[in-house]
Parts: sequence; structure tokens; C-alpha cells
Amino acid sequence: MITGSLVALITPMSPDGAVDTKKLDDLIEFHINEGTHGIVAVGTTGESSTLTPVEHANVIRQVVNTVNGRVPVIAGTGANATHEAIDLTRSAKEAGADACLLVTPYYNKPTQEGLYQHFKAIADAVDIPQILYNVPGRTACDMQNDTVVRLASVKNIVGIKDATGNLERGEALIKALPESFAVYSGDDPTAVSLMLLGGKGNISVTANVAPKAVAQAAELALAGQADQAHSIDTTISSLHKNLFLESNPIPVKWACSQLGLCEEGIRLPLTPLSEQYHSAVRQAMIEAGVLLV
Repeated sequence: MITGSLVALITPMSPDGAVDTKKLDDLIEFHINEGTHGIVAVGTTGESSTLTPVEHANVIRQVVNTVNGRVPVIAGTGANATHEAIDLTRSAKEAGADACLLVTPYYNKPTQEGLYQHFKAIADAVDIPQILYNVPGRTACDMQNDTVVRLASVKNIVGIKDATGNLERGEALIKALPESFAVYSGDDPTAVSLMLLGGKGNISVTANVAPKAVAQAAELALAGQADQAHSIDTTISSLHKNLFLESNPIPVKWACSQLGLCEEGIRLPLTPLSEQYHSAVRQAMIEAGVLLV
């Protein structure tokens, strides 16, 4: 089972929007050196929605090759068309990813039965560990706990990223699932609390900016050391909030550029962080100890 701090990695780009492969390699080394436990490539934070299929596959392949087995690599391969998700998942398996992360279909708003059939079809088509991803705030599609429990019986569906931020719902889901099925947080502000309730890790946006603190908090939470975990998490709580002042990954890419981890490249329809939010994100970085005054 993959556990701990799993960074939802940004895809670094040059100002003209081209994928910056050199910075991508540098980012991977940065995270491994800082103690990140796993890398999620080309998820929401990695701008999967604006990469071409060829770019999508190339980024996953590069991450797998650069990581070279040092930490697990989870590839974002979700789509709102089942055949497209199957193609992306098959490509990620061929590239050598350890697992795939599959978001609920966005925009077309399937029924719960449609969600079950969608994910089962992908799992049946591609023999690789698969992690469901429920983020209704972005997809207009909410996968209910009963549907997740039903999907847990499919042998290679091994976990879910729960980005609802609802701890009561998350706890109920953990209790309803077998111990072998991993529930990961997809909501940085509540991630430590969910891990203390039995969650297995945090697929984190904040880890792009403060990887060491997010990893340490995850390790402590997984060990049941609540006070210490919350103490570290408090130091980065402003980041959890301010990295969402505009749509993710706008603020986190700007923050990473301030640390020299990437340039200020982002693709339309996303735009660079509005200047009115620069001071708030910068202050959060100072409070977290990742940026000097």
C-alpha cells in the first residue's frame, strides 16, 4: 500500500506554455530530497486538462524514468469518456507507473450506476492498481460512499482520493471499507485529521511548496501522534488556505516560481496569479518557513 505525503505535482512550463522537462526533473529530485513519499503526475494540479494526450503520456514517462523506483509514482489518467480513460491508463501502465488516479467523469454528470460501470470497465481493461478520485467541487459529480464500497470489490481498485473535505463522511467511508482499501485525503486543511481517523495518506497541493513539513505531518499522523502532527500542520495552515485564493494550480505554480522551482508558465484558460493575491501567498510562504522575509 502506498502511504504518506503524495505530492500532486505541478507540471512546470515556460512562459509560452511549453512543458519544461529540465525543471520537471529538478522538481522530482527536490521532492525526493525533501522526504516526499510518492509523486502524483498529471493530476488536476498537473494541468491534465490542458495537456495533449502525447504530452500527458510523455510527462508520466519522464516522471517514472527520473524517479527510477525511489518512490511510488501514481499517474493521473482520469477522463470523462471511459475509452479515453482506458487509453490513458494503458499508456501509464506501459510507462511503468505504480498506480493510476482516476477522477470521476466531469461535466457529463453520470449516475451512480454509470460511475460504477465506468470505473469497473477501466479496471477490467487495464491490470494496474487504480485509485478513485472524488472531487465534486470541480467535477459537478459526487461519488457516494455506497458506490465506493461497491467498487472496492473490484480486485485492482485499491483506494480513493477523497477531496470532499467532509471528515464525517470520510470517517464513515473508512469504517465501511476493508482495511486493505486505502482512503487518501485530497483536502490539505483536513488531511491530518483524516489520517488520524484511519486515512493512509495525503495527495497534497501544499506539498509542492512545503514538502518536508507535509511529509513530517503525514508520518506523525500515520503513527497516531496527533498533537505533533497538528503542531506541524498549523505552521503550514495559511498555505492550505491561500493556495486556493484562485483556482488550483494558479496560486501553487506562482508560489513554486517564487522558490525558483519553475517559471511562471501556465496554460489558458488558466492565467497567472492575480497581483492582488501575491502578498497573501507570499506571507503564507514566509509563515511556513519556506521563503525568507
